[in-house]
Amino acid sequence: MKKATSFSTKGSSTSVGPLKIQRMLPNRYAGQVGPFVFLDYVAPAIKNEITKKGMGAHPHRGIATLTYILQGEVEHFDSAGNGGKIFSGGAQWMKAGNGIIHDENFNYDSQTDSKYIQGFQFWINLPAKNKAEKPEHIAIQANEIPQIALEDESGWLKIIVGNYEGLSSKIPNYAEQFLYHVQLKAGKQFLLEIADKIEVAAFLPTAGAQLNNAEFQKGEFIEFDKNAGEIELRNTFGQPIDIILFGGEAYTEPIVAEGPFVMNTKEEIIGAYHDFYAGKYGEINLTA
Repeated sequence: MKKATSFSTKGSSTSVGPLKIQRMLPNRYAGQVGPFVFLDYVAPAIKNEITKKGMGAHPHRGIATLTYILQGEVEHFDSAGNGGKIFSGGAQWMKAGNGIIHDENFNYDSQTDSKYIQGFQFWINLPAKNKAEKPEHIAIQANEIPQIALEDESGWLKIIVGNYEGLSSKIPNYAEQFLYHVQLKAGKQFLLEIADKIEVAAFLPTAGAQLNNAEFQKGEFIEFDKNAGEIELRNTFGQPIDIILFGGEAYTEPIVAEGPFVMNTKEEIIGAYHDFYAGKYGEINLTA
């Protein structure tokens, strides 16, 4: 049985430095999809619009951030002394844990001289027991991301987060979660089985697609119901298309979000701000 669509939206537009952002989550219909509480889509920008000054250092607590770059490169800096640079097709995961300050510098891909930058930033909510842990950082290049060929030469599926058919991402799982990048060739389809009570959404960054016999446009975010069922992706476009699928088990603990912090109580939010202003998150040292 095919899963029903709960809603679709094109989110809201904003800017972060020189980048044009489409904020897909949270939206007017939903605050989270499984453990995912935030999604910004970085629309394609040409290289002469990008600076090398970073996006602005800022704190986080209680979440893990995940940057997945389709085109371009992203360099990471944080107050725990971590650093790393990923290129087109790579991902960076940072567990903010009990508090960290970080910055990211988006630029064109120096390895390929690509003229564009395009990608995503997700926030993954941590269980309460993991919010007090020390920060961590993982940089994963494109060739380290598990990829599987789809049947009937239909395309491929990359496992950015979670597991699929025996393959696993390097990104830690604190609950059942997944983030897949599917590319479908023209005229092809792919069927994904979703278990009961698993929340799942799709995003169409490059072209429209048919999801469970309904047509959706480029730039749409689609969430499905929580019943067990199938999601059929069909490419009715004349060229290969990309589809982002993500979600997981529902986050059942209380969620209190304010600014860059996602905690379980208002008191914990107050504590997060207090510790930040007290300098307990440290500072980024670019000379180290």
